[in-house]
Amino acid sequence: MSRQHPKFNLSRRSLFKFGAGAIGTSVLTAGLSSNLLAAEKKAPVAPAEGDITPDKALQELLDGNDRFVKAKRRNPNQTQSRLLEVAKSQKPFASILGCADSRVPSEIVFDQGLGDLFVCRIAGNIATPQQIGSLEFGSLVLGSKVIMVVGHERCGAVDAAIKGAQVPGRIGTLLEAIKPSVESSKGKPGDKLENACKANILAQVEELKSSSVLSELIKAEKLKIVGGYYDLDTGRISMVS
Repeated sequence: MSRQHPKFNLSRRSLFKFGAGAIGTSVLTAGLSSNLLAAEKKAPVAPAEGDITPDKALQELLDGNDRFVKAKRRNPNQTQSRLLEVAKSQKPFASILGCADSRVPSEIVFDQGLGDLFVCRIAGNIATPQQIGSLEFGSLVLGSKVIMVVGHERCGAVDAAIKGAQVPGRIGTLLEAIKPSVESSKGKPGDKLENACKANILAQVEELKSSSVLSELIKAEKLKIVGGYYDLDTGRISMVS
């Protein structure tokens, strides 16, 4: 009996760890399922007081960019009190899938602050499975009302894809994801690089819309997914459609 007792204790500890993990997973799953079921309701629901609609969220982004372009930034939600407020929880009103380019920092070009934007950045602003999963979380769980895919003028990743650049390491995985957009934009009038950049923005918008989670939120009128093109010379973001 005494020799079996330590094994029994070890087994209980293992069982406790397993049970705690299972409980944590079930709580998260239940929360996600609950939000997804809510998103699947077909009839639009009036926003609660203080809530924001997808259209208003998009307009807030565009208004912030307009302030940035006109050098009239308000620098909202950047105080110490805001820092402490969002330390407890977050509820970003918008999400950005942007390029990792250092010249396009989302909070600055949209004139937003702490806790306002849920931002995913990657070279070429491509919607990888991981980026899509992050944006699903930002919309379904955190409540973001609009996702804007932000590409930009003279994007180096798109330019490299056009030129068929031979690159080391895993850089090539980015170019492979952009190549279909390069092909679809061939033969169009205008600047070849700009056309490819805009085609890539639209391709990533469609990739996001193919997500079952995001598409249900769109159907429930709880989310918009749009494309934006950033002009490096003026700072202006124009809608791409």
